[in-house]
Amino acid sequence: MIDRPEWTTLTELASRRFGGTVMWASDELFAEKENLVNPWPPRHQPETFGPKGQVYDGWETRRHRGPGDDRAVVRLGAPGTVTGVVVDTAFFTGNYPPHVSVEACALPGYPNADEVAAADWDVLVDRAPAEGNTENFYPVSPEAAARRYTHVRLTMHPDGGIARLRVHGTVVPDPALVDPDAVDLAALDSGAVVTACSNMFYSSPSNVLAPGLAAHQAEGWETARRRDDSNDWMIVDLAAEGVARFAELDTSNLRGNAPGWASLSGSTDGETWFELLPRTRLQPDTRHRFPITGAHPASRLRLDIYPDGGLARLRLLGSLTSAGRAALAERFDAAS
Repeated sequence: MIDRPEWTTLTELASRRFGGTVMWASDELFAEKENLVNPWPPRHQPETFGPKGQVYDGWETRRHRGPGDDRAVVRLGAPGTVTGVVVDTAFFTGNYPPHVSVEACALPGYPNADEVAAADWDVLVDRAPAEGNTENFYPVSPEAAARRYTHVRLTMHPDGGIARLRVHGTVVPDPALVDPDAVDLAALDSGAVVTACSNMFYSSPSNVLAPGLAAHQAEGWETARRRDDSNDWMIVDLAAEGVARFAELDTSNLRGNAPGWASLSGSTDGETWFELLPRTRLQPDTRHRFPITGAHPASRLRLDIYPDGGLARLRLLGSLTSAGRAALAERFDAAS
């Protein structure tokens, strides 16, 4: 079992699941650059050959016969602060880069590849050794981790193959692009984050805050079967303080393992909790929407499922309070 750094539980900002994309690469003769941000674990089938050689689920460049390095530029699907980077060389054994580096920049709007290339870049990972067929973990310095970024640039020194690039951090949305009167307070791309849960045996609780619909069971949160009289739960730090008007509890794809019931509670300090949604019956494979009336402002959310099971998505739709709007703006200004 690999001893993974704690920061790998943070949001994967570059993931295709959020809309991350590889905008440009210096070379991709053997395997496509787009594989770098695929959300699923790398796959491999030995002795599967195409016209250019063994097929890899990753990015692989040709062998250099002169000086120079290979680079790929990634637009983050969710801009934010970066705490650590994983360069996964899974299944690349004799063709991985011996060293890598990662840089980042912050640009407004939607620049093209040439405009991104001309940006000023900060170093996240200085030229560092990399091992083959390994998840290589690189923490980011506190100075760089305090800044908000929109793009990253991965460099292989000099060439080779990398299966995945994982950029872990905290989403910092632009307040100018957030409607304070109609926002999903529990969305990862709004800045919400799961801070605790009772069990994540099958899959991460953070999945329920991801954008879009879950394509299958593994894209949600699922717990082990309970053999006691208790129940499973999770705690979410909301994007900012707000007042909820609707809750969505989605059990799509969960047919024999959906919870029987669920409830929601809110808090502003994580100690005193008030009811948002009483214990309510759920149906399997169903998107449920429930109105929330008379809600108090909340900055934290507790979801309880009874007794166990899984959830595909959790939405908490509402509006930001004046304090929530100020906190969102302050977070953005501090990281800019």
